[in-house]
Amino acid sequence: MMAAARDLKVQGELRYDEPMSRHTSWRVGGPAETFFVPSSIDDLATFLADLDADTPLFWHGVGSNLLVRDGGLPGVVISATRMLKGMERIDDLRVRAGAGVPCTQLARQCIRWQLGPSEFFAGIPGTVGGALAMNAGAHGGETWERVESVQTIDRNGEIHERTPDDYVVAYRSVEGPVNEWFLAATFCFEPDATPSMDEMKRMLERRRTTQPLGLPSCGSVFRNPPGDYSARLIEAAGLKGYRIGGAEVSTKHANFIINRDNASASDIEELIEHVRKTVLETHGVSLRHEVRIVGEALT
Repeated sequence: MMAAARDLKVQGELRYDEPMSRHTSWRVGGPAETFFVPSSIDDLATFLADLDADTPLFWHGVGSNLLVRDGGLPGVVISATRMLKGMERIDDLRVRAGAGVPCTQLARQCIRWQLGPSEFFAGIPGTVGGALAMNAGAHGGETWERVESVQTIDRNGEIHERTPDDYVVAYRSVEGPVNEWFLAATFCFEPDATPSMDEMKRMLERRRTTQPLGLPSCGSVFRNPPGDYSARLIEAAGLKGYRIGGAEVSTKHANFIINRDNASASDIEELIEHVRKTVLETHGVSLRHEVRIVGEALT
């Protein structure tokens, strides 16, 4: 018989009314009704198998591409990245990495193992799980170009091994089996590619000098439209430095919105919509969100 989250016994940690502002890179967001940090995959699987099927469920990584509205998230938020940080070299060309491994760590280790092309992973904020979920990319490389297989867990706690054939992958978009979440991935690299630690460092330095990395943001807010760049369109529309409440379009990189001064999630969402409408009116281009917006507004 399934049960509500509060009635379940777990080996990990259950928190209630957990502020999501502690778990997003924008440092905003209302409370999660229940916040679960499993201790192991078995703990997670048991929890999912016993949880009431009607309970809303949200899988949380490190919150680097996420806006949680001020009203928070009902149901259960699962934060499993802490126990999904394993990484191993399988053979000459393949690496298995847990969904909680930071992409920068994956890049560094693959370069040490002389596996490439892998430098581009250093340009992706967040973890392997988030990169898989949205086909994140940087510097001309995309996550799913290197994926050989993935391990997932479903709503019933059952684990699956899947291949790219089970997914429809496009630019910053991945569609696959519903109610499944990534636990790990096997990446396959090329025999004639020689990655460079110096090149990775150049990428990171370029990122540091062109993006407002010292301030709360989510990275790029909008996807690049075909043949153009969202940052160029936003800047050309005169929006650099534009503010709503404590949220501001970065003066360093126009496709970043920063939490300049105790912004609320509604400040940020309102600014995102203002940028979208202004670019549409100015350039006739409809920008699509790269950031994921979830949760309930305050009433």
